[in-house]
Amino acid sequence: MSCLQKTCHFFCLVFFFLNFQENLSSSSSTSSSFSSSSSSSSSIKQSCSHDEASALLQFKHSLSIDRTYSDVWDYCHGYGIKLYPKTDSWKEGTDCCSWDGVTCDNIKGHVIGLDLSCSLLYGTIPSHSSLFLLPHLQKLVLASNNFHFSTISPKFGEFASLVYLNLCCSYFSGQIPSALGNLTKLIKLDTSCNYLSGQIPSALGNLTKLINLDMSFNYLSGQIPSSLIRNLSQLEYLNLRASHLEGSIPDEVSAFPNLINLDLYANSFNGTLPSWLFTIPSLKYIDLSFNHFSGCVKEFQYHSLIFIHLLSNELQGPIPSSISKLLNLTHLDLSSNKLQGPILSSIFQLPNLVYLGLASNNLSGIVEIGMFSKLQNLQYLYLSSNSLSLIFNGTNDDYTLPKLQDLYLSSCNVSEFPQFLRGSKRLQNLDLSDNRIYGKVPKWMRDVGKDSLNYLNLSYNFLTSIDQELPWKKIEIIDLSSNLIRGDLPIPPLTTQIFFISKNSISGEIPSLICNLTSLGFLDVSHNNLSGIIPQCFGNLSKSAELLNLRMNKFHGIIPTFFKGCQLKNLNLNGNQLEGPLTSSIRKCKSLEVLDLGKNKIKGKFPRWLGSLPRLEVLVLRSNQLQGSIHDKRSTLSFSKIQIFDLSSNHFTGTLPVRYIQNFKTMISLTKSETVNQYLGLDAPQIHDFYSYSIGLVMKGQDMELVKIFNKLTSIDLSQNMFEGEIPKIIGKLDSLKGLNLSHNNLSGSIPTLIGNLSSLEWLDLSSNKLNGTIPETLLDVTSLSTFNVSENQLEGQIPQGKQFNTFGNNSYEGNKGLCGFPVSKSCSNSEAPPSILPKEDGSESNITFGWKVVLIGYGCGVVFGLAMGYVVFQTGKPKWFVALVEGQHHKRRKASKTSNRKGRGRRM
Repeated sequence: MSCLQKTCHFFCLVFFFLNFQENLSSSSSTSSSFSSSSSSSSSIKQSCSHDEASALLQFKHSLSIDRTYSDVWDYCHGYGIKLYPKTDSWKEGTDCCSWDGVTCDNIKGHVIGLDLSCSLLYGTIPSHSSLFLLPHLQKLVLASNNFHFSTISPKFGEFASLVYLNLCCSYFSGQIPSALGNLTKLIKLDTSCNYLSGQIPSALGNLTKLINLDMSFNYLSGQIPSSLIRNLSQLEYLNLRASHLEGSIPDEVSAFPNLINLDLYANSFNGTLPSWLFTIPSLKYIDLSFNHFSGCVKEFQYHSLIFIHLLSNELQGPIPSSISKLLNLTHLDLSSNKLQGPILSSIFQLPNLVYLGLASNNLSGIVEIGMFSKLQNLQYLYLSSNSLSLIFNGTNDDYTLPKLQDLYLSSCNVSEFPQFLRGSKRLQNLDLSDNRIYGKVPKWMRDVGKDSLNYLNLSYNFLTSIDQELPWKKIEIIDLSSNLIRGDLPIPPLTTQIFFISKNSISGEIPSLICNLTSLGFLDVSHNNLSGIIPQCFGNLSKSAELLNLRMNKFHGIIPTFFKGCQLKNLNLNGNQLEGPLTSSIRKCKSLEVLDLGKNKIKGKFPRWLGSLPRLEVLVLRSNQLQGSIHDKRSTLSFSKIQIFDLSSNHFTGTLPVRYIQNFKTMISLTKSETVNQYLGLDAPQIHDFYSYSIGLVMKGQDMELVKIFNKLTSIDLSQNMFEGEIPKIIGKLDSLKGLNLSHNNLSGSIPTLIGNLSSLEWLDLSSNKLNGTIPETLLDVTSLSTFNVSENQLEGQIPQGKQFNTFGNNSYEGNKGLCGFPVSKSCSNSEAPPSILPKEDGSESNITFGWKVVLIGYGCGVVFGLAMGYVVFQTGKPKWFVALVEGQHHKRRKASKTSNRKGRGRRM
């Protein structure tokens, strides 16, 4: 079952069990007939009717009992509900009022209550089900079963006496029937955690006695009907969490006057927050997080609020000052909006505040650390990613926050470790990254969360040293990257799962003790001064590690041997001094997606077995000492998922690897979504984040480190080898290819015209080869091409003109004596020039062409007309100014001609 399904089951049962007793008690005032008629105080107890007993038995036999384990078992047990088939007690010939889950009216014997929650039921409930032959039902609970994607039958709307209907977490699907609007006595309606779709019926606005409405965790659409907001005046609890609803919320003046709890979390609502939200005196709980609400947060008119979560919207303006008057407030989260201005100092006076989230806004100003001193109940504080400056005044900083569990002060201009952390025994997560903390990590930090700290992020500071043995016993994530830390590599505790210490000045060897971290999943020690050999035990470490990034150090020796069960997805050893042939044990890492071994001293032949890695997307072997041919006639599936293939700067020979290239299926049709993860990388669930892969690559002639790899980036770089022969035409089928570099080889023949089919190509480098023929005109169709180099070849003829070719300079073509036309200095003769393409006024190109016959006719007519007019002018001497002008120019030309001849220069026309 997916995470969403598990989450919805979890919340469904939470709300169900929290409200179960509440609804039973509240029903005493609104459905007294139900409670009194089923009271045990009656002196005469009636048996249930034969018809209703028969209907119940038919309903039992229409379903089966599924004892197969499911997550529902855990939820039922976890919240104290016994999980067993209640219908097993339903026996023919016995009083149905004594059956499990059945409640009867003690006066007339009618079945008025049916609770089959957590009963292991499996099957469907069609409209002809005998369930609908129980006309006196007041309470019906079918929660936490499996009704196999049944639709909710309109027949449910015929239970005229129904007060309580709970269908949550039972695999119902389809639309919510409008017939439920007929249940005018209903107090509680719960259809949460199912697969319901379509719009909320406006007929539900007829349920004027409704107190609790829960439709959370479904697949609904459309807006909240205005009839609900206008008519449900008794409603106290409204939960539409994660239901795929959208649109603005109607701004009715008198909406929900008795509302206590409003949960619209994780939908697609937009527009401004409705005015009634700020004027309901009974409102205690608001969660509108993860929507698209905009505009300002207005001032709250009443002060009963306990919980306000508005994070991840598009809200603007200042924090409302009325929040400081909400003395009962325990949770305030306005994170990830566009709020501006200072943080009101009065917020730090709220005595009951447990959770304060203001991160990722545009808040500014100075916050004195001493202002936190009155928040003695505070457990969670999030101020990261604003324009704040946290300052320490020394005199008022001598206090602690004894209950603090999470502290996130990233990008807050913090200059030292907050003193209030001293002695913190409960701290679990600490983020002080991207600040201005200098020097050593203070010794007293060893005792902060010593037995509780789980996450520590001190990256992007100016720390110079830290203890060699990190003291936190339960730590799982440590990020010390981008500091100035010197000395040997610190050894994290055995519980560590993620350890980042890249971009420091760590030196020495990697101690083999690090291999004792059997839970380590991510290790990044790149960009340091580490040396020596890579411990051979790293082969065992790969059984847990998905990422090993040792890039840009000084390691030498051979690559460790990997074993069966290797979990690696990214192995980056670029920029070291590793030697020897490449170990074939890498083929045991079947999940490998990125292999970057560039800029080492690896020798031997091309490792053909790399093609057997089924998930490999990036292969970088550039700048090594590999040699020989790279053909493989046996494989037809090699490198089928490859996106980046870089073998440049080696000593490979022979022809280009046609068989491999034709297997590059991903480059032929790359359909990855840009919305899920725009970059290649790994999900890091431990930190609810995403780790982006990085590699070294030559792009558009520039050698660079890609700190993030766009998920649609595709390139082939076979430059600076000794390949020969022609460029294979198969390359013209790689229509998703963005970069192609075949420069500095011994390639011959012509440039294939099919390269013009590469509509996504952004850079093409074919320089320093022995290519001949012309530059194909089809390349004009590759309008995305921004870098082009065919210099130092034997090309000839007209350079294509127009479009992106007007942006390429002379250096793209130098060393080709036979090329002519813009931008080189050599112009093309008429016989070489292609048909003219005339620009239109709107900038597009005209398809009108002129042949030589048309030009000759025009030229002849012009000569005859010119001679005739000249004879008339000079015979008559009129007009005089024109005669004088022509004669003057004639004398000047004669002088210029003599001068030119003396200098030995001619002029080509």
